[in-house]
Amino acid sequence: MTDARLRHGRSSLALSFFVQGVTFALLVTRIPAIQDRYGISDGLLPVFLAAVPILAGAGSVVTEKVVARVRPRVVLRWAQPLVLLALLGVGAGSEVWEAALALGVFGLSVGALDASMNMMGVSLQRAYGRSIMLGFHAAYSLGGIAGASMAWAGAHWDLSLLVSYLPVVVVLLPVAFVGSRWYVEGKQEEEREAARGTAGAVSFKLLMPLCLVMCFAYIGDSTVSNWSAKYLQDVLGSSEQLSTVPYNVYMVTTLLGRAVGDLGVRRFGAVAVVRVGSVLAAAGFVVVAVAGGAWVGMLGFTMLGLGLCVIVPQTFAAAGRMFPGASDTAIARLNIFNYVGFLVGSPLVGALGDAWSYRGAMLVPMALVLATLVYAKSFGAEPARYGGGHERPRTVDVG
Repeated sequence: MTDARLRHGRSSLALSFFVQGVTFALLVTRIPAIQDRYGISDGLLPVFLAAVPILAGAGSVVTEKVVARVRPRVVLRWAQPLVLLALLGVGAGSEVWEAALALGVFGLSVGALDASMNMMGVSLQRAYGRSIMLGFHAAYSLGGIAGASMAWAGAHWDLSLLVSYLPVVVVLLPVAFVGSRWYVEGKQEEEREAARGTAGAVSFKLLMPLCLVMCFAYIGDSTVSNWSAKYLQDVLGSSEQLSTVPYNVYMVTTLLGRAVGDLGVRRFGAVAVVRVGSVLAAAGFVVVAVAGGAWVGMLGFTMLGLGLCVIVPQTFAAAGRMFPGASDTAIARLNIFNYVGFLVGSPLVGALGDAWSYRGAMLVPMALVLATLVYAKSFGAEPARYGGGHERPRTVDVG
């Protein structure tokens, strides 16, 4: 495979991560507006928030089976337009059943999208022989910043969801579809054929520490994504306009952390970086829990972004190293725990917030993120095994 083709594939995949960052941010930062539009009660809202990750997990399971027959790039090429159209459906409906249908399609297609994107990212990293996974996730963070900024503008100008979402979909849908023409995967055909017969080689016992880390990280991330806007508005007394800012701040800090994360891993190692990130994220939750005003709360979300940002890309990369002959299978299974984290985090924080207090609820993801310290050593396993004729001597995997 030529270097030019790899570069084009890397750029097109980064674009896909960016588009998904925009799309997801536009959904989660307007949850209060979605709730108001469809008249969803506070008690019913956690059900809607939980349904999306459940269906996304199902989409990831289906993707594991599908990629045994077709390439991940085919799945990604068709999943991304579905996610964008589902977002538009959320903005266009008026009845609760319409919101449920649109969010259901969003969940199923986003599961396929996330799994196939990260399969391709790990495969390209193997072909490059050096870390590029953090760069893909940095593109996602950049998209999240753009999407959260658009959501802020929509709230500021009191725009309807449809007016906010339609221009974004009109622009990004053709861009993503055209960009998909340059998708490539790092595996050669013979490697893919060999990998198809090795799904059973993925040991759940070996993968479990990474699954738990992924789950804990996404419990923390889902708390920010699904509850930061309501937390600032309902607990810290901010305006609706200001309530869209914490997610934007969070995405800015994840972008910065991922931009410099490779340097930290090269110097100190993945285990140390994951441990420091876990402690910093836990401290961020403490600041959010005790904040007396919106700006102190945003300081906590800043710390959360810097702490959590390195964990998920490192986890996908570690799974690819652990099972080099069956990385697609390992990543699809690991990706399910992304949604387990969302499934647990969203209703758990909501239930604790209603029964106790939202401040106290923030201490639960804090404790779970700290538990990552126990499993951090799983990131310091064997040297990177890229194979396929692309291995570069003395290359350190920092994905």
